[in-house]
Amino acid sequence: MQTDVAVIGAGPAGLAFARALDGTGLDVTLIDPQPAAVLADPPFDGREIALTHHSMAVLERLGAWARIPAGETAPLRAARVLNGAGHRSLIFDGAADGRPLGRLVPNHLIRRALHDAVREQTSATILDGLKATGIRVRPHGMAVDLEDGRALTARLVVAADTRFSKMREARGIQADQVDFGKTMLVCRMSHDQVDHGGVATEWFGHGQTVALLPLGGRRSSVVLTLSHAEIARLTALDPVAFADEIMVRLDGRLGQLQLESTRHGWPLVAVQARRFVGHRFALIGDAAVGMHPVTAHGFNLGLKSAERLADGIARAARTDGDIASPLMLHRYEAGHKLTAAPLWAATNAIVGLYTRDDPAARLARRAVMDLGRGAAPVRRAISALLMDRGRRAEDRPKRLSA
Repeated sequence: MQTDVAVIGAGPAGLAFARALDGTGLDVTLIDPQPAAVLADPPFDGREIALTHHSMAVLERLGAWARIPAGETAPLRAARVLNGAGHRSLIFDGAADGRPLGRLVPNHLIRRALHDAVREQTSATILDGLKATGIRVRPHGMAVDLEDGRALTARLVVAADTRFSKMREARGIQADQVDFGKTMLVCRMSHDQVDHGGVATEWFGHGQTVALLPLGGRRSSVVLTLSHAEIARLTALDPVAFADEIMVRLDGRLGQLQLESTRHGWPLVAVQARRFVGHRFALIGDAAVGMHPVTAHGFNLGLKSAERLADGIARAARTDGDIASPLMLHRYEAGHKLTAAPLWAATNAIVGLYTRDDPAARLARRAVMDLGRGAAPVRRAISALLMDRGRRAEDRPKRLSA
């Protein structure tokens, strides 16, 4: 079998990348171990993605945004940070024109929309239910070995196979890994007596971290980070006992709670590859950088990597150049590292500072919060980073109002 570009992994980054190559004249083949039915209609996995304005614009251009039901998304009007048991907060809000910071969209609906868009491409093929078992250098390309004994030859191989990428390992690319030793539990809960107002809350309590993400109506996504054992215990509780304990853990901030979805636990491990490219090989999405979710930029960063690499390949294809030339790949790597490095460093620093409970850390957190409250330019700069409006007004999707 032959193709121009082989993509390992049909998650959001891999699908977005394949879709971005539509119209380039290149054949794209995606390989994923999940069955076709799961790829076409992924189950709810608990994760609500805080999309920036730039990410929404990218999804619009890829033909995916219109496939996501408007009623399933919710505006993120502001973000509030709480420290410890105090009620003083640090607020990051949207622009003066009233536009929200971004929009919350269920991860499984983004995946479904991107999959539907890719299936419309005549130049894209999805090999579902198949694992890639290895990768070899060939005289004029690369060969991806499949578990059924076949091999797929490609001019370029792109790995989008999660932060624990087997293809990255197969190509000898090392990665820095930070195991935070915690698990993140995510689920949807309703609260009839308290309105969230479209404000997300990040609460760094003593011994736990909580994020409350505003969904449609009086519903929120509850994101609770604790030890692996505590999350396992909570997940095993019946729905009523679970809701009662979460209400206590939230100090009653949302009033009476009711569980509305399945519960999902995600171990927290951050990974950053030391290189993003190799010979006719590139990493995108979490395979390149998989971040702690505290700054909500992991998905958006992965989408940017897919967009950046696809742009470089498309330019090469338009001039009949080598779509896997070392120059193009290293330009992609340099650009993505420039974007990812500060986010990686800042995210890990925030997690390190706000999850420690020693007296020095508590004093440092209080000082940071006081500084942020008194420095409006700093808050505006962080809000602009969270919004990430992109470069061109015409790129923004039309359906961004509440």
